[in-house]
Amino acid sequence: MIATRLRQVSLLVFAMLLSFIAFFQMFERTAGAFPVKFAGMLVLAGVLFLVLWGLLLKFQPYASQSILPCVLLLTAIGTMMIARIDDANGTDVAFRQLIWLCVALVLTMLLIVFLRDYRVLRRFSYVSMVIGLVLLLSPMIPGIGKDIGGARIWIGFGSHTFQPGEFTKLFLAFFFAAYLFDHRDQLAVGGRKVLGMRLPRIKDTGPIIVVWLASMGVLVIQQDLGTALMFFAMFVSMLYVATGRKSWVVIGFLAFAVGCVTAAKLFAHVEYRVQAWLHPLDPAVYNQYPGGSSQLVKGMFGMSSGGLMGTGLGQGHPALTPLANSDFIYSSLGEELGLTGLLAILVLYLVIIASGLITAMRIKDGFGKLLAAGLVFTMAFQVFTVVGGITLVIPLTGLTLPYMAAGGSSLIANFVLAGLLIVISNAANKPEPDTLSDTFQYEALVALGERGRERGQHGQDRQRSTEGKGEAA
Repeated sequence: MIATRLRQVSLLVFAMLLSFIAFFQMFERTAGAFPVKFAGMLVLAGVLFLVLWGLLLKFQPYASQSILPCVLLLTAIGTMMIARIDDANGTDVAFRQLIWLCVALVLTMLLIVFLRDYRVLRRFSYVSMVIGLVLLLSPMIPGIGKDIGGARIWIGFGSHTFQPGEFTKLFLAFFFAAYLFDHRDQLAVGGRKVLGMRLPRIKDTGPIIVVWLASMGVLVIQQDLGTALMFFAMFVSMLYVATGRKSWVVIGFLAFAVGCVTAAKLFAHVEYRVQAWLHPLDPAVYNQYPGGSSQLVKGMFGMSSGGLMGTGLGQGHPALTPLANSDFIYSSLGEELGLTGLLAILVLYLVIIASGLITAMRIKDGFGKLLAAGLVFTMAFQVFTVVGGITLVIPLTGLTLPYMAAGGSSLIANFVLAGLLIVISNAANKPEPDTLSDTFQYEALVALGERGRERGQHGQDRQRSTEGKGEAA
């Protein structure tokens, strides 16, 4: 047991060491010295990570130990690149990101300590739905909703902005997991068989129609293709996990594709994204305003200049791309870390996603299985949409890369997501009672009781025999 704990903490310490080396190298090349204010915040964040690990050992002793080091590395690499871009732009976003990181760590600690049993979330399924919908629609409230970058997905208070959609995905995951767990039998019943797939019955398609309409509403009203795709994909993937029917997946994505094509024809902001995706190097599209492809092309050229091994930390020009520390942080990292660094980042995400999928497969509770699958699929789709948009696999979506992009709301929400996966993994990995030894003990007690009854019966027979002989005499 001690060897296992040492191996686990060594992963965390190794991740911290790599993070320190990255910050040290970057600051030495850009500023010539390690800033004192960053040193203090980094030490505080490192201490909080160690405290979080200690709380995991005490309150969630069987939880997966591979998630936390990967989250640490991703957060450190992202914050380091944000600080690098701050040096070029004269901004101070990275220091605020470290403050949000400390807040996220404290909230994750509270989650680890007080959420002993994740199944309590099932009691608040409809409350979670209401909270999720309120957060989703809150940017449309006049006075607090903010339109940034052509998408109305922010709410603002003074100079501070907040992206409620990041927390909406958590509350909707709670609701979907509880709803699908309660209605999985009805949804699993199929109707006619078409092209080798058993289609669902018409009366069971109500939930997917409602979610499709809600997703299209977000796409149309808030001009946010990424959030619509993320919510709809999360629900369809959880629906497939609950029922095991491929027909739900096919119908879901066909419906979403029809909605996207219709929106691209009817609404200008969607058409701009599609044109920038299809013809990024066309001069007319490049210089078009609004909705041109200049930002996308600059990010592509930044990644291409990095080559296989990158220009080196502090030696590239990532700040030339607009929104280089948020929407396009992946291209900024590609310039200075190269293709090798980008693949390493994707491997870190893959480890987290694989840990979540293993948890979903191991846990026997249906609600926990659906919740773990929904959370991990949400992260996977978010990473895919961001990386796919920057690399021209799909149109740009405007989502942020989990743990790496600048933004407090995204950082806190994704740390809570990781904390939930850790709590569920603790229940999944908890060893079952030794049922075999319990069976042996039960059988021994039964045998002992039978022997006692046999001895008592034998004594009664002897007594009757003696009494019979006495009467005969």
